[in-house]
Order: sequence, then C-alpha cells, then structure tokens
Amino acid sequence: MTAQPAFTRADPDARRQSLIEATARVLAAKGAAGVSVRAICAEAGVSAGLLRHYFASVSDAIAETYRWTGAEIDRALAAAVDAADREPRARLIAYLAANFRAPIATPELLATYVAFWSLTRSDPAVALVRTGVYGSFRQGLEDLLIAYRPDLADVRVTAVALTALIDGLWLELSLGQAPFSAEEAEGLAARWLDALTG
Repeated sequence: MTAQPAFTRADPDARRQSLIEATARVLAAKGAAGVSVRAICAEAGVSAGLLRHYFASVSDAIAETYRWTGAEIDRALAAAVDAADREPRARLIAYLAANFRAPIATPELLATYVAFWSLTRSDPAVALVRTGVYGSFRQGLEDLLIAYRPDLADVRVTAVALTALIDGLWLELSLGQAPFSAEEAEGLAARWLDALTG
C-alpha cells in the first residue's frame, strides 16, 4: 500500500486563480472595505501568508481580479456573438443583449463591480484596469457597429451612447426586481441602436 502525502500542493496557476476568484467573492460579499489578506485567504481556504506569494499587495490582487472579471465578460460577449446569425445587425444585437443575462447580469457581478468602481478614484492600479476593461468593451462594440454600418459618421459617440443605455439597463436587471425583463431590455437596446444609426 502506498502512503498518501499529508498534504498536496496545488498547481501554482490554479492556486493563483483560486485567490483571484476568492477576491471576487469577498468583494461581492463585503465590498471594498471588507477586502483584506485574511478575508481573501479565508475565502480561498489557504493560509494568510499565501496571498503575498502570488500578489505584491491586496491592491494587486484586486486589480488582477478586475482584469480577470473583464476577460470573463469579454468571453461571454464573444460567445453570444458567435452563437448569433452571421448578419452584422444580429451579431451586434447579440452583443448588446448578452449584457442583460447571466453571467453578466447577476447581483454578484454587480456587487463586485460596485467595489471595483469605488476603488478607481483611490487606487491607480484599479483605475488603469478599469480603463482597459471598458476600452475592450467599447472596442468590441465599435467593431460590431462598423461591420453593421461602415458609413456611420461617429462610431465612438454611438458606442458611448449605447454603453450608457446598456449600463443603466444592466444595473436595474442586476439589482433584481427590475420593472422590465431581459427581453424588454434587448428590445430597448435594439430601438436605441436603430435611432442612433438611423
């Protein structure tokens, strides 16, 4: 019989990822003020000193968590576009509509984002990640707008206007008990798109 080791070491990439996901859960549950080395490590089920092995600081862990969260949203948006009809307008509507459904429109993601937003004015690393995350979202939207309407005069301003509408509808849906459904939000986004690209 082979003896089992008293403990096993997790793969370093898996351990780092577990700390990122734990950071997201702590942000969602406790907000920015509740994030600490101890809280993150307790959530991840690891010793309190392990966070410093993978991240220079709690701020660094939060910034990486924001980056990871943005990448997860990008993947969800890309999957929605890939599943859509090949027609450019259908792909653009799929991108907009994906913001109104899980995994993007959830109370947990909203709570995590509120924590991220609260740190953007005081933490330059988080502010820098925010710029990148929103830049990626808007670039995806602009690319789809150009494919749909290559003659559109000001793609950037149109993307900003659509983003403002999406953010408001996403916020209401993620809070819960919105006075409209995800399908109605999609319809509003499609009407706003048509008005903006007239």
